[in-house]
Amino acid sequence: MTDQEKGERIREIVAAYPADQRHALAALQDMQHAFNFIPEEGLVELAKHLGCPQAQLYSMATFYKALSLTPKGEYIVKICNGTACHLRGSMNLATSLKSELGIDPGQTTEDGLFSVELVNCLGSCALAPVMVVNDTYHNRLRVEQVPGIIDSYRQGGASDE
Repeated sequence: MTDQEKGERIREIVAAYPADQRHALAALQDMQHAFNFIPEEGLVELAKHLGCPQAQLYSMATFYKALSLTPKGEYIVKICNGTACHLRGSMNLATSLKSELGIDPGQTTEDGLFSVELVNCLGSCALAPVMVVNDTYHNRLRVEQVPGIIDSYRQGGASDE
């Protein structure tokens, strides 16, 4: 996406909302969805539209875990570390991912393909341990399955494992 296309998309998102600060979070979420992060120019444009300080939007963007001010990978890998998943070895999955991708949770691979996040709960306790890649759930995982799942995404598709 070119800078011009990005600017146009930001203006479309901002224009979709009335100039009322109660719509700030929804607009930020739309930017997050469109770009996989919230670009600085998006904060600037939205602040102008809403007539609020950019710092106010920045504080919202840094408060909510679902929002990010730094680019995320094409594939966002979330490892559940809730009680059920933790007890069933989710940290072993995190270690395997680190070995496979060379990054820790909270980081993105240099090629921009993968970001890894450790989350508190994914709501699938009965299927623990769970890993989600974008919107695809991988349940009852074993460490030895992780490399194959990651390879399937490297090749451009989801794994059926």
